[in-house]
Amino acid sequence: MALILLDTTAIVGFLDRDDALHEVTVTALKAAGAKSSFAASAVSYAEIMTGVALGQHQQDVVDGFFADLVRELLPVDRAVAARAGVLRGRRRSLRMPDALILASADLHEDVETVLCADGDWPKVQGLSCRVELLRP
Repeated sequence: MALILLDTTAIVGFLDRDDALHEVTVTALKAAGAKSSFAASAVSYAEIMTGVALGQHQQDVVDGFFADLVRELLPVDRAVAARAGVLRGRRRSLRMPDALILASADLHEDVETVLCADGDWPKVQGLSCRVELLRP
């Protein structure tokens, strides 16, 4: 079964009904869910948990999302950190958290697609997976 890595923007788009990406993200996850499983980077999880700490998301809703929809939480290890450094070195506009998320997807053999809303990500060259852009 194909694995789709959800970027933080996709997760927030799904969780936040007022987000501009909510409708398109819900539709994309429903369509992909029949033939794919979802993963997220530990970096995205940390970013979402920051939203919980700031009162932007409810803890139980976030816990439910990760328990019900995310099959795998991809760690950041030495290999991911090294690959992120290479990706960021090639594209300096890429923020390090974004480079870590892309590197997690790039090095995981089962990740076929990254679902995100950052228009810069599809421009990153040399990834082993494709980047699908969500647009409102």
